[in-house]
Amino acid sequence: MTDEPIAAGAGTLADWRPVGLDPSFADIVPASARLVHQATGAIWSEGPVWLAADGAILWSDIPNDRVLRWSPDAAPAVFLAPAGFQNGHSLDLDGSILACSHGDRRIERLSLDGTRVPVVDRFRGARLNSPNDLVVKSDGTIWFTDPMYGIESDREGHRAESEIGDCLVFRHDPATGELDAVSDWLEHPNGIAFSPDESTLYVSDTSGARLPGGNHHIVAFDVIDGRRLADPRIFYVAEPGLADGFRLDEHGNLFTSAGDGIHVVAPDGRLLGRMPVPEVASNCVFGGRDGRTLFITATTSLYSVGLAVRGATRPR
Repeated sequence: MTDEPIAAGAGTLADWRPVGLDPSFADIVPASARLVHQATGAIWSEGPVWLAADGAILWSDIPNDRVLRWSPDAAPAVFLAPAGFQNGHSLDLDGSILACSHGDRRIERLSLDGTRVPVVDRFRGARLNSPNDLVVKSDGTIWFTDPMYGIESDREGHRAESEIGDCLVFRHDPATGELDAVSDWLEHPNGIAFSPDESTLYVSDTSGARLPGGNHHIVAFDVIDGRRLADPRIFYVAEPGLADGFRLDEHGNLFTSAGDGIHVVAPDGRLLGRMPVPEVASNCVFGGRDGRTLFITATTSLYSVGLAVRGATRPR
């Protein structure tokens, strides 16, 4: 672990151009869009979350065990360190921050003063592996993935044996305290997000991170009665690299990280186009004052690009 300095990025990349593969791509990423390098200095950037009330982005620098902050009004800075090797973040229904802690092997609530409060950390008496990413459904339930990346070594957590013995997708109901395993279909479940109407849950499988030629796809599930998953099918295969983290826009298009940037995928699984990024992309999130800015975490950095679409919102 090293304490790398956080610094402003290089600004607008003048020679950057999106790559459209379908005519509809121009209605998503306009020709006038530009990629902006906002911050740098991380080892592995992940887990971005947009805080509308604060006008800022928080994101994880997992190997450095810290959470970073960027806003248009201040220099990039360390928000929290140590941070329990946090990875993915999401907002709860009340606007508070939920985080996946590799180090403490739990879902936790993160306050703006840096306080961390556990939400759920055990399944049938066994400790979770290392929660990776999460999403909150409109009914308040928390859906998250739990691979073993945080316990495989001390680089992104603390080396330990799995007490569960599997990598699962979970649904937690804070109202009742229930924690249910909703899928064991993926080898290493990672990124997770709902379609805008919450009828489909998307989960990426990144077992290819360790196994050459292994999985690097996104799986789609039907959501049954708001609490069960059915009909798993491969929705999209990322080439090159891995489909790590992703978000959806208001029309149901999926924006996923990949080895060469962000891929924009239609609801029917067609690749509409790519937004190249100079570093390996890990995740993204919609934000900005009008919800039309896509913030991208990629290896050492945070990038942004203005779009013609907004991020998906929860059903009301």
